[in-house]
Amino acid sequence: MANTKIKTNKANPFPIVQKTNSIQQIRYVCSIAAMHSASAIPGVIPITHCGPGCADKQFMNVAFYNGFQGGGYGGGAVVPSTNATEKEVVFGGAERLRQLIDASLKVLDADLFVVLTGCISDLVGDDVGSVVSEFQQQGVPIVFAETGGFKGNNFIGHEMVTRAIIDQFVGDYSGPKEKGVVNVWSLLPYHNTFWRGDLREIKRILEGAGLKVNILFGHDSQGVSEWRNIPTAQFNLVLSPWLGLQTAQHLEEKYGQPYLHIPVIPIGAKETSAFLRKVVEFSGIDKAHAESFIAQEETSYYHYLEDFSDFYAEYWWGLPAQFAVVGDSAYNLALTKFLVNQLGIIPGKQIITENPPEEYREAIREQYRNIADDVSTDVEFEEDSYLIHQSIRQTKFGHKAPIIFGTTWERDLAKELKGAIVEVGFPASYEVVISRGYVGYRGALTLLEKIYTTTVGASA
Repeated sequence: MANTKIKTNKANPFPIVQKTNSIQQIRYVCSIAAMHSASAIPGVIPITHCGPGCADKQFMNVAFYNGFQGGGYGGGAVVPSTNATEKEVVFGGAERLRQLIDASLKVLDADLFVVLTGCISDLVGDDVGSVVSEFQQQGVPIVFAETGGFKGNNFIGHEMVTRAIIDQFVGDYSGPKEKGVVNVWSLLPYHNTFWRGDLREIKRILEGAGLKVNILFGHDSQGVSEWRNIPTAQFNLVLSPWLGLQTAQHLEEKYGQPYLHIPVIPIGAKETSAFLRKVVEFSGIDKAHAESFIAQEETSYYHYLEDFSDFYAEYWWGLPAQFAVVGDSAYNLALTKFLVNQLGIIPGKQIITENPPEEYREAIREQYRNIADDVSTDVEFEEDSYLIHQSIRQTKFGHKAPIIFGTTWERDLAKELKGAIVEVGFPASYEVVISRGYVGYRGALTLLEKIYTTTVGASA
């Protein structure tokens, strides 16, 4: 953070920081990392047209040192890249890309290829669309998205990739819609450390309520066939504070599909049951079937919670009273709701880190103002870890050490504050994640285990 200026003030023990354009310990990556959004679709392989090392850096950051998730069938070391050099800068890289696509088709088996561009090709003006269209005209399943890093971060790149697949591969449709079928747009694959387990639970509970679900990403997706069926769905579900809204709005315009936007990803019985009732009401499917499923899930959930209550009642003196959440808006909001409404912990500091577009921020703030009937809190938007940590240091957490829900960047801060740390987002390099998830009925129980195992361990 070389450009940050720090002043001191005798009346304030903390430094006064003048913010500059430098960011320390970043919590997102550039838009070409949407290669992970492509590889998160079964049977899809991304092709990157970028400088040497770009694709590998995205993998090591988002998919490796973030729960050690692995690359899957089409990600990680599989991803072909032009590895553009000075030659491509001077003379253009279109021919290099053409050769790479041709070679990839010969050695890689995929249902769909997604070409993503980096800064070099976008700056020099390579006509990637023209190159890709040559293969499209030959019947090759391939699309492209111009995802140079200066276009935005990987959240923005994700929207670019989903739109590219919809417009260039799925195409036009004017036929009938199938009642009870929903397309789900929610967590950012790989960037959200627990996306695979979370999407599995989201699909499970929606299907349990009586819907047919196109989950679109992850092992529970049917891959390209689900994407082909996007236009036939009754509606789109945007389950996040803002990610996916542009996609749903585009689908509404393109296919005449309505969408339901639910900003809070549900964790625990209270939020999950309310979530399902909203979706069922919007879809118009059988409420009796949904209520039967909800009753079964709540019965199971509260049986486990009853067992947990013995620990909670006896160990209350050793549990944190306040918390801080540092991370992207989807998990930040979901965790804050759960911790306040179902565990009764007091919100101390909430900081959103993925730099949401300005037009969505007031709606996000409003969600925090209505965390509970009698609880309102503020949220900060900050990308710089130095400033984030200073803000948390200045927060009054009371006489008990707080529990911090954050990332690997907060581990030393938690030690400094003598608190506990639960890594819930990128980067999470002290977590190995295979199928774990924290949302829904089942995910909440897993989250409770994680929170209080961490708390007990921290107090030992």
